[in-house]
Amino acid sequence: MGWGGWVGAGCGGSAPGYDVRLQVQSVEKPQYRGTLHCFKSIIKQESVLGLYKGLGSPLMGLTFINALVFGVQGNTLRALGHDSPLNQFLAGAAAGAIQCVICCPMELAKTRLQLQDAGPARTYKGSLDCLAQIYGHEGLRGVNRGMVSTLLRETPSFGVYFLTYDALTRALGCEPGDRLLVPKLLLAGGTSGIVSWLSTYPVDVVKSRLQADGLRGAPRYRGILDCVHQSYRAEGWRVFTRGLASTLLRAFPVNAATFATVTVVLTYARGEEAVPAAPAGPALAQPSSL
Repeated sequence: MGWGGWVGAGCGGSAPGYDVRLQVQSVEKPQYRGTLHCFKSIIKQESVLGLYKGLGSPLMGLTFINALVFGVQGNTLRALGHDSPLNQFLAGAAAGAIQCVICCPMELAKTRLQLQDAGPARTYKGSLDCLAQIYGHEGLRGVNRGMVSTLLRETPSFGVYFLTYDALTRALGCEPGDRLLVPKLLLAGGTSGIVSWLSTYPVDVVKSRLQADGLRGAPRYRGILDCVHQSYRAEGWRVFTRGLASTLLRAFPVNAATFATVTVVLTYARGEEAVPAAPAGPALAQPSSL
């Protein structure tokens, strides 16, 4: 099996709170002029802690997501019989689809927490309180709002991630004993994270808008296609790239660092002197990565 069958992935990731704000802000009354202005405004109004609103939600689900991804991707790849580019994509896609069960409610809570007002006027005390309130008002359907768009994002995104990672590690000649092995793996993991985000980022914008819909006023969208239609009609195609720059800037180091950490931990856990040559595939920092 190639190096592409090795570390696990994560959903959209525990991103600082500016991506979602850029994605869902109104074109009629834009609050931020761009990534840097959004970043500065949050720090000025809410301190550095404002950048990490909703962080508890991704952290809470990260263990379960990685456990699902490791298990599903590895077992799917084994069930498919052999390691090939197509099977890497299919195994990654299967892992991405399954982890949406946890990822969707988790990102819903993260989105709501990032968009709520700071101070005593805030609606939610934390991730669990947010999900509990949503469940109380809207039931299971409310907790799983955005599930279809999350599936549309995560399934191909994870497939692209594992396929890209496998291709890059093979092209770079990642072999145990290579003194440049770790830098090569970091490069492969970080680059794969960027490629996976690019492959489905417009869907992430739609997902964020659907999950934030109705938070401040009456709901605007009847579904995915209506959200796409209204967003495009009001703002043009650029609306689907909002927040992309900050996402890509974060994607490389997050995915590279996650991969390196998992590699080291698994190496010591197995008591091996060389880096192992098999298990499950790196992380998406969503694009989700986790």
